[in-house]
Amino acid sequence: MTSRFKILRRSVPNLVVAERVLKKMVSAAKHFIQDETGEAMVGLLVPGTHTNGVPTLYVLDTIAPDETAVRQFHTFQQGDERQDELIWWLQENWRIYRQKKRDKHGHHLSAKWDVPLRYLGDWHKQPGAMIQPSQGDLMTARYWIADLENGMDFLLAPIVTIGYTAAAAAEGGNNNFLAAPQGEDAYMRVDFWYIDDKHRDFLPISPALYPDEQLPELPDYPWHLVNETRFNAEYDLLEKDGLFTALVLWDSGSAPPLDICFFTARIGAEKVLLLVTPWNYPLAPPRARIAPAPEINPEDDIYAVFEEVWAQSEAVSDPKDWKWSEGRHLIDYIYAIEADLGLEVKIPVVDGVGGGAAVISDPAAPSVESANTAKTEVTVTNVPPAESAVASIKPEDDDTAESIEDDDNKDDDDKSAESAPEEKA
Repeated sequence: MTSRFKILRRSVPNLVVAERVLKKMVSAAKHFIQDETGEAMVGLLVPGTHTNGVPTLYVLDTIAPDETAVRQFHTFQQGDERQDELIWWLQENWRIYRQKKRDKHGHHLSAKWDVPLRYLGDWHKQPGAMIQPSQGDLMTARYWIADLENGMDFLLAPIVTIGYTAAAAAEGGNNNFLAAPQGEDAYMRVDFWYIDDKHRDFLPISPALYPDEQLPELPDYPWHLVNETRFNAEYDLLEKDGLFTALVLWDSGSAPPLDICFFTARIGAEKVLLLVTPWNYPLAPPRARIAPAPEINPEDDIYAVFEEVWAQSEAVSDPKDWKWSEGRHLIDYIYAIEADLGLEVKIPVVDGVGGGAAVISDPAAPSVESANTAKTEVTVTNVPPAESAVASIKPEDDDTAESIEDDDNKDDDDKSAESAPEEKA
């Protein structure tokens, strides 16, 4: 077994796991004792320039699915919109880090880490002492790698099992596992497996556990994805007031990560307001900018529109006596600015409803239907125009909305693996 393992070891990359990743595995496994569970992993594949030609996989984070995940005793299925959007958020911010050669804290980013952040695979918990991937796991992995649209030539597939004593947790295996305490004389075990397009079977891969401070730190998760209740409340208030609203992830020039911006406009108004919210809104207050209202046609590239508006915008000082608190909302901020600058415009009412609204969100994310109004969701970030989505921000009839949705679906087919891994094994 030992000689065979040494032969296999040369066929796989080195593997480094951040301590925070193991801690998140322990927490998730303790929360779902009876059922299978799992999460998606992201990290880096660093060439073997300084490791005798052998590349190294660095697992930097693991992202939990939302409540739609299927967790049963012998079944686990994940891969939801929120999980994909979080991966996309991390990838886009990492791209900015590389572009600016600065990390999360503004420190110099070593050239060693100047590689794309990528989806690495999923870990999942199995019942009993099943420390190897199942036949179903193998077939899924082969299918995933064979699908060229996924842009993956390998997968990492750690298996988590629980209920060990300290001695039992250290027994057996191919030196390809980590053990972690779960409580008084209770241990969890993580066995690491690797498969790529050159091998038809999973191979054991030996992990090295590194302290977090020795590895790059990824950006914090944004408020609009971790606090969906707050985001829905904010959007509903803007929509009910008749405002056109476009959600845009933007590098505003402040410290990373990207800001979550709201491009707001009243129909017929001469000015538009750009609201800039940081990742930790509403704990941190919003900022505002004002710009001339652009003339927008259905065929216009929304990225180009926002970039033009941003370039013409000016910072708006908070109104006198205005004080932000978490109990307030963006619509309150808009009202205060409109009153202070004399921008109020009477909104035309059609069939008892204010002016139409559309939400612009992630092109990598599927569209979302509200209970009352069809909305096109497209995420726009300041990336090259070729990577942006096309949408109209004029009030749309149903035919126009369907046309935009068709364009979005077509664009989804062209996404690269680095841009947004829409579905995972």
